[in-house]
Formats: sequence, structure tokens, C-alpha cells
Amino acid sequence: MSFNSYVYTCIYIKFICFCLRPLLKSPNQPWTHLGRVLLLPSFLLPPSLDNHPQASPNLNYISTVPSSFPDLLPLSHLSFPLPLLSSSTRARAPRRARSRVGRHAPSPAKMSSGSPHGGLDDQIERLMQCKPLPEPEVRALCEKAKEILMEESNVQPVKSPVTICGDIHGQFHDLAELFRIGGKCPDTNYLFMGDYVDRGYYSVETVTLLVALKVRYPQRITILRGNHESRQITQVYGFYDECLRKYGNANVWKTFTDLFDYFPLTALVESEIFCLHGGLSPSIETLDNIRNFDRVQEVPHEGPMCDLLWSDPDDRCGWGISPRGAGYTFGQDISEQFNHTNNLRLIARAHQLVMEGFNWAHEQKVVTIFSAPNYCYRCGNMASILEVDDCREHAFIQFEPAPRRGEPDVTRRTPDYFL
Repeated sequence: MSFNSYVYTCIYIKFICFCLRPLLKSPNQPWTHLGRVLLLPSFLLPPSLDNHPQASPNLNYISTVPSSFPDLLPLSHLSFPLPLLSSSTRARAPRRARSRVGRHAPSPAKMSSGSPHGGLDDQIERLMQCKPLPEPEVRALCEKAKEILMEESNVQPVKSPVTICGDIHGQFHDLAELFRIGGKCPDTNYLFMGDYVDRGYYSVETVTLLVALKVRYPQRITILRGNHESRQITQVYGFYDECLRKYGNANVWKTFTDLFDYFPLTALVESEIFCLHGGLSPSIETLDNIRNFDRVQEVPHEGPMCDLLWSDPDDRCGWGISPRGAGYTFGQDISEQFNHTNNLRLIARAHQLVMEGFNWAHEQKVVTIFSAPNYCYRCGNMASILEVDDCREHAFIQFEPAPRRGEPDVTRRTPDYFL
């Protein structure tokens, strides 16, 4: 064949391809299957079907059926290579993984506001609707919270009036019920004694809301560390898996667990009510011992910091071995001596499920407060909060679970743990 004949033949084939292009591209035409098999080299295709300029220069062939042809079996069994198709018909390269929550991020215009706290108020509004924040916003929020928390003491002073709350455990709608009954922040001052995550279905929304409120109203809300605010515990009891489920990765889990290291360990209301998550330690005699801790670390397996987050009061006097495997049990003689040494009137703590929402111990020297009603959605317990007024008088408010709003699909069941 002469060179001129070859050129005319190529032009003719190119013209035929251009005429048949609508049939080749339509999946509903009988010519489609022929067009899929008789894929022509790119230099014979019409200009609009030529290789996309953004395609990788090293990617010359594909071995799968283009996404436009879902009804045809893969052609990977064929022995000949398939030319790269144009962007309209070729198989698309995998997109970069995106956070499932990130798709709902507001536009920059919505985030900006005339108020210096406009963006934060918008985040709190979304969180009150049980909508998780996108990963970048969570990361920025936790950085702001870290700056605030690192300035707080291991024994953070708190003024009255204040409402003291116990465990929440990811039961977001019950937290919303708590705010409905106790008053919204900042209209009411709050002190939370830890365990915001694990067990419940909405640990992400719960802890994000409390951290956002801390950033927005740092003098109105105090958030202490519980034994579940740790890396090891959250990998077993739900928070880690929830972050994977809602964000597609563990970045948010890592961001929060890094922030947990900065949470204060205890609080002191008007120098009279000592608040903490767990209980006392044989290594701690005075509050100054606690003030000298380096708290920015993972919760240790033993030692005074561990004891503050894990110990429980007991009917038996003295120190005892805790059935939890961490911390100790302490009797009335221990709590009376600690209160006397530090001029305290009361020890308020959380950490234990109590069916009425609160429980006195050691002749009203110690009180347990539990703020997660119907714990794990099946225990049937009441919840309570402790209100301390300007005159330092206190009163308990009990409440029942909020109406159920449906539950997410959770495939992994966490271990039973009700102590």
C-alpha cells in the first residue's frame, strides 16, 4: 500500500468512527458491544475522544471495563491491551479518601461571621443537632481547647453556683436532656467529672460538644478527665470504633485522645467540695500532692494518677484491692481523714453506676453522681446532677432518659463493664 493510500484509509476510518460515535457511546444501542470490543487506537479516535491531557503519561492501557459499561463483564481475560479512553468514558482513578463527615462541612461564607465567636457558635448549633463536625474543624477546635486546658491546674478551682455532673458515656440525647433540665451553658455553670465517651452511640458528638462549650465559655464549664478518657480504654469500649465508622479513619480518635492528656484531674468547688472521677489514693494525703503531678500523659496502669480515676469508696474501712484491677477501694476512715486534712466538706465523684442517679456513702462525706440514665440503653437506672447554689447549699435533680431517636447500625458489641 502506498503512503497516500494509507493516509486516505486512516482518514476514512476516522470519519467512520466520528459518524458512529453516538452509537459507540450509548449503552442502549446494539452497536455498543461491538464498539466495546473493537476499541480503536487513540490516534484513530475523534479529537473529543482522545487521551485526556490530565491522564498519567505512564498510564497507556487499562484492563477493566469503563464505568460507562456496567452491564458488560470485565475484559481482563482478553489478551490484547485496551487503549486509554477519554475522561468521559475511561475508568476513573481512585479519588483521595475523604471524611464522610467532611462532606457536610459548611461553606467558608457560612463559617465567617461578624461575631468573633460566630464560627464557634455555628459549630455548637450543629453539634446540638447531633451532627458531627468535619475532621479539620475538630482538629482546630482541639488545638484551641489545648491552649485553654494547659493553663488549668490539676486541682482546678471552681466557683459556685455550679452544677456537678457524672458519667455521660456517649449518650448524647441524654446530655441534651441534662442541659434542658439543668439549664443551657452559659446560663448555668457546669462541672463534668469525666467519662464522656464509650458505651453510647454518640461519643463523637458528645465529647465534641463539651469541648466546643469549653472553648466558647472557658469560665463557665469545667471538664475533668475520667478513666475512659484514655487511649487503651477507648480502643476496647467503643470510641475508637465509632471514630472509624463516622470518619473513615482514626485521626479524630487520635486528636481527642491527645487532648485528653490535658484535662484536669480534679476540681475544688469553693475550697469545700472536692470533685474527681474515681477516688482517693494511698499515695495522696493533701491536695498539694495532686497539684504537683505531671498530668500530660496517658493514664498509667498504677500510681496516684491512676488511683484518682479508678478508685471506689467501700463499706469496709481502710484500703482494699479494687475488683476493677486498677485503683483501690477506700473506707470511711480514709475519706474522713482526707477531708479533715484538706478542710473539705464533701467528696463528689462519678465512676459507678447507681440506680437512683446518686448515692451517699461514708455518712455523707462522699457522694457518687451518675448522669447517664438507662446506662448502655438497658440498665434502667435514673440519672442525676448536683446543683450547688451561691450559699453553697446543694440539691440533687434526677432525670430519666430522653426519648429514643433511633440507633445507628453498630456491628461490634463492646464488652460488658458496669462497675
